[in-house]
This record gives sequence, structure tokens and C-alpha cells, in this order.
Amino acid sequence: MTSKFFLFKGAGRKAQAGRPWIYVDEIEAYDGDYENGDIVDVYDFKNVFIGRGYVNDQSKITVRIMTRDINEEINEEFFRKRFKLAWDYRKKVIDTSSCRFIFGEADFLPGLTVDKFEDYYVVQISTLGMERYRDIVTKILVEEYGAKGVYERSDLATRELEGLQQRKGFLTDEFDTMVQIEENGVKYYVDIKDGQKTGFFLDQKENRKAIQKLCKGADVLDCFTHTGSFALNAGIAGAKSVLGVDVSQHAVDFANKNAELNGLQDTVKFECHNAFNVLPQWAKEGRQYDVVILDPPAFTKSKNTIKNATKGYKEINIRGIRLVKKGGFFITCSCSHYMSEKHFKETIFKAASDAHRQLRQIEFRTQAADHPILWTADESYYLKFIIFQVI
Repeated sequence: MTSKFFLFKGAGRKAQAGRPWIYVDEIEAYDGDYENGDIVDVYDFKNVFIGRGYVNDQSKITVRIMTRDINEEINEEFFRKRFKLAWDYRKKVIDTSSCRFIFGEADFLPGLTVDKFEDYYVVQISTLGMERYRDIVTKILVEEYGAKGVYERSDLATRELEGLQQRKGFLTDEFDTMVQIEENGVKYYVDIKDGQKTGFFLDQKENRKAIQKLCKGADVLDCFTHTGSFALNAGIAGAKSVLGVDVSQHAVDFANKNAELNGLQDTVKFECHNAFNVLPQWAKEGRQYDVVILDPPAFTKSKNTIKNATKGYKEINIRGIRLVKKGGFFITCSCSHYMSEKHFKETIFKAASDAHRQLRQIEFRTQAADHPILWTADESYYLKFIIFQVI
């Protein structure tokens, strides 16, 4: 018999409106025995059914809701239906040769991420409740979605908050984990075993394409280049010259391989630098670029560090803006959920003021459509991407 959890009076309003998380301090009582990871039912204080999901009382998020249908069981058929819903959506909105197939709460499968790289899939499981369904997930990917191989990248520190160890490895027979993909006409090597996150940042797919129109015949600087994706999009669009910089020599070496893969090694160059240090130096030297791109890692992953993160975003944007030719283009972004759109824009405004330049906004964008934003799950909205002209 499924255990029942009852919420305090007033505590169920957000959950009833669609929020998929039930926090520990919202729960007044429960009825029935359970083990962490079990499927449980959630009711409000009037005994009205809210949803069904998995429980983990070691986590502040005690229940993660998977369905609002009291008659729907959480089993293999349930997962097949959820996967089909996710796949049908992506076929409508984006090129699916490589894409995010499952985006956790936004695809009503909390704790699960699946990225598709051509015929290979990377699975990331962040919660105890989803851990139980690893074999079902792998089975569905192989049987219904043509997976030649599935690799797990659950090497997340946050798993420890769930009482889980980090893990990574093959979920099917072993295969070459250095795969090749093509996106927006650019070819990439993707290291799904040891690359950051699941190997490649798919969320910027449409934003990378958006910069191409600005880069023809331009001198371009791409900071925090990682695998060189923005730099290579500039190169394939016909940029006069492109310089990508990253603090990691490994990333620079990998980006150079991607440049060679596209025959762009004579136009697109990569160097190992700390952007915070080298940008002021280049500004003093009088360097100027037609296009400057800033795609830094998240400077904050919690509410407690927003103040320091704001300083970081402001400083790097001041330094980037100063390197843009008058009338040139400045592209900046934040991938932190906790840096809100409003706060990010305010920070950029202050940076431009301190740099004594004016910004004219051309385009505001978010993450690619395969990373849909569920309005009742705030954390699903994290990427802010703005294109400016610098006056």
C-alpha cells in the first residue's frame, strides 16, 4: 500500500499550482511505512490528492512529484510515455541529432537528465528516487531510441545530499566515448566520459547560431571558450580572425582539435589565459575587437553567494566591454539560476556605466528549446544571453 503524506494548512498551494517539489517543513504527517526512494502520495490538509512521486527524508526536498493522476502508476510504461512526450516535443522544436532529451522537472521526470549525442546517450541521475529506474531508462533508450551506447555521468556532488555516492560508467557494452557531432554546420568532438557536465553544453545551441550573423568579416574574441563552440561558430560564419581563451590548457587543446576538425585552424586560434587577468592587460595595450563574447561558468550555485557572484559578473563585463570597438557587438551570458534576469541586467548596466560605454540591446535569449522552462519549477530557468551593440 502506498504511503500518504499530508501537508500543513496553506503549505500545498504551490504544489497544487504545479510545483513538483515538497519540502520537509511543509509535511505535517504521514500514514504508512516507507523506505527512502519509495513512491508515495501527497495530500493537502483537507485530504485532497496533490500528486504522486518518490520520497527521501534525507533531503530538504522530501518528495518530488512525478504525476498528478491518482490512477497513474510509476512503472516502465509510465517512463515510456514520459519519454515519448519528451521526444515528440523535441522533434517539433529543435534539431534532434544532438539534444537534451530529458530535462528533469521540465519533462516531469525529476532527478533525471538524458543528453543525446548522435546515436549515443548520456544519463545523469541526481536523486535516490530516480536511482531505482536506471535500468528502465537504459532499456527504453536502447529499445525505442536506437541507442548504440549509453554512458552514465552521475558524478555530481549534489548526490551526496541524497545519501548517494557519485558514479560514472557504461550502462551498455563499452564503446568509444569520444564521439563526433555536428551542430549549426560546425563539427565537434565530444568527450562524454571526461568532458564537463555530460560532455558538451547543448543549452547554447540556438544562441551559438544567433551570433553567426554578426561575425562575418569580424575580429572576434571568445572568452571562457571551453571546447571552442562560440569561436567555431564565428569562424564558420566567415570571421576575419577569432581568438578563444580559456583558463584550462586541456580545454584549449581540445578546442584546437575542434578547429582542425572544421578546417578553421588558420582563422580560429585558442590560447590559455585567465580572462579576468588578461582582458585588462589587452585593454591597456589598445586591443579592440568587432565582437566580444563572454560565456563564463556559473559564478554562484546558491543564494548565499550572489553578492560575490555579482562582483564577478560586473568585473568581467567591464573588462569585456572595454575591448569592443565603437559600434561593435558585445555578447554576454549567465548560466546561474540564482542570478535572476533582472539582477543580471542591472549588473550589466552598471558594468557599462563603469566602462563609460552605452549598450544598445539587440536580442535577449535564454536556453535552447530542448531545455524548456517550466514556470512552476523556477530552477528550470537559468540561462540568460544578451547581444548588445556598444556605442
